[in-house]
Amino acid sequence: MTLLVRVALMIEGQEDVTWEDWVALADACERSGIEALFRSDHYLSVMGEGERGALDAWAVINALAARTTTLRLGTMVSPTSFRHPSVLARLAIAADHVSGGRIELGMGTGWSEVEHTASGFPFLSMKERMDVLEEQLEIVHDGYFGDGEAFSFKGEHYELTDLKARPRPVQTPHPPLIMGGAAGPRAARLAARYADEYNTVMPTLDEIRERKANIDAACAKAGREPIPFTVMTAASVGKDHPDATETWINGSVEQVKQRLAELEQAGVSGVYLQMQDHRDIAMVELIGRELA
Repeated sequence: MTLLVRVALMIEGQEDVTWEDWVALADACERSGIEALFRSDHYLSVMGEGERGALDAWAVINALAARTTTLRLGTMVSPTSFRHPSVLARLAIAADHVSGGRIELGMGTGWSEVEHTASGFPFLSMKERMDVLEEQLEIVHDGYFGDGEAFSFKGEHYELTDLKARPRPVQTPHPPLIMGGAAGPRAARLAARYADEYNTVMPTLDEIRERKANIDAACAKAGREPIPFTVMTAASVGKDHPDATETWINGSVEQVKQRLAELEQAGVSGVYLQMQDHRDIAMVELIGRELA
């Protein structure tokens, strides 16, 4: 079975993933041929495990960028509430330079109220979070990933005057900008304007078709070709996971390949395999050998 869908590894970095774990994961990815290693951007466990630690996503990405040679790295996704857009853009551009052009930036609204409260970040209403996301997308895309000419912006949440962002990103025209969500009307419009890829989490096949149609329609309205539509979902490759549901990628290599083929037929161009045990290096290597 020949698959064209891109396969990347996705790690929930807030679940006690140590620096030694990140090194082992990155080394295994490069050794086995996995193209990309992505991580979540959270500061608290999303599983309610209060004792688990979380190294900052962009600190880790910049560190890994310096000690890898082929692996693409990125966030899935960075909440706009955690960082000023100028800080987020400069972190991504720094990583792009450190890696020699192997960085991708995922952006979203954020959703975990408890981690916002614990860290002192305002947790706004959904509409306000979308307002912030829209302003950040314009600042990052047009101001930092743009043509390098003077950029000014005045919104409800941010104001920039005569920015001439330097240095420019290594990648041309810029590091891929990924939006994540459920492809509602406003998100689809923003994706059509700013994103290079749209990602959705743990969807059914019907949800994939519906959400991809929303993104494609928004792109057509904006005069763009459809952007890649990707999926992030829990995965267990080579063995059944006891908690697997219909949205998982789970089972033997052949079962996983069949599931990937179904996703590809539904219009998915890339899959981020959310590993449940970040210390299962044997599974990482199996993914690289059999799927990447």
